[in-house]
Amino acid sequence: MIQTYSTTIRRKEMDAVLTCMVDERIGPGELNARLIQQVKLFFDCDGAVALRSPETALKYAIMASGFEEGGTVMISALAPSWHYTALENLGYKILVLDVDESSGLVNAEIVQRGINHGGRLLLLHESMGILPKMDEIMALGIPVIEDVSKSAGALVPQENENGQAIKPLKAGSFGVYSILALEERDVITSGGGAVLMAPNRREWIVLKKFTDLLSKTELLPDINCALAWVQLKEFQKNEESRKQIFSLYQRACMSGRHKMFSRSNNPGSFPVENTEKKDGEGETKALDYSSTMSAFPLVLSTSFKDVKQYTQKKEIEISQAYEDSVIALKEEDLSQTCIRAKSLFLRTAVFPLYPRLTHSQVAKIVKVLGTLP
Repeated sequence: MIQTYSTTIRRKEMDAVLTCMVDERIGPGELNARLIQQVKLFFDCDGAVALRSPETALKYAIMASGFEEGGTVMISALAPSWHYTALENLGYKILVLDVDESSGLVNAEIVQRGINHGGRLLLLHESMGILPKMDEIMALGIPVIEDVSKSAGALVPQENENGQAIKPLKAGSFGVYSILALEERDVITSGGGAVLMAPNRREWIVLKKFTDLLSKTELLPDINCALAWVQLKEFQKNEESRKQIFSLYQRACMSGRHKMFSRSNNPGSFPVENTEKKDGEGETKALDYSSTMSAFPLVLSTSFKDVKQYTQKKEIEISQAYEDSVIALKEEDLSQTCIRAKSLFLRTAVFPLYPRLTHSQVAKIVKVLGTLP
């Protein structure tokens, strides 16, 4: 059986963790600092701190943003369920927003309606590695905390006043603060934990006042940092593998009845180094980095149960893409207000997509995708 999820842990990751254990550097220390340096390089952020949980990262992000106690925070119905429980535990009011059915994301129009209903801060989850139209959301003028746990590495094209392409902005560059969860199924993992990032110096100065007072029990241990550090260094290699597999899957689904999410929310072209690969016909094509291929979701036109039975017969495991989402946690409460999110929750399947898949396994999944009921 080909499993839906498999964490990308190769020899380099294992060697880094083993070295940490042999040197008896388990608690937060040198490797925590090394991870932060790699994060700053990868995300072009001014400062960051590696913590033991995404919930802790969210707590300090809100504290540093100066958001009012008991204020109303907007989240997507398809965001991970920890968004809801963490905000609830922190005592904030929660406004759950419906999504755009073509992308599974909130957009500026949806967020504006949330603002009209009292929302004053947006916790933006960039689901399935897809970025919304960031310029439109930022133009609304409310503070945004980005959750880049699935979208790390995604880019937004930028142009100068003459219309020439310039260095793109990275996921994590837009929020007042950004959270990179490092849980098992996130695009970068340490086996647990999170990194909280401040894109600019002004925000980092504020955040640093809080993080300088953290106890070691809140900081991510070196043994976890070792794994995340290597994964960040190997990200582009792993992402290129995922994108090539994604492209094969996409082609197999083109003539089928099931739908794929739109990944063109930030159209444009931009220079990306070392992303050109030869396709099957020998032509050179540049890989698209406007989204991250953290998963292969497919919105089914038939029942999830029927498709799952079919894939199981072919020894391929699939899962509900949003099985651990806010709408899954609060389905009864949100059924009437988040209709599109509920529909996607019930109908979206995620197929195996990770670099450790063999050529024969990829070929098998491609064949199944082309013959789904």
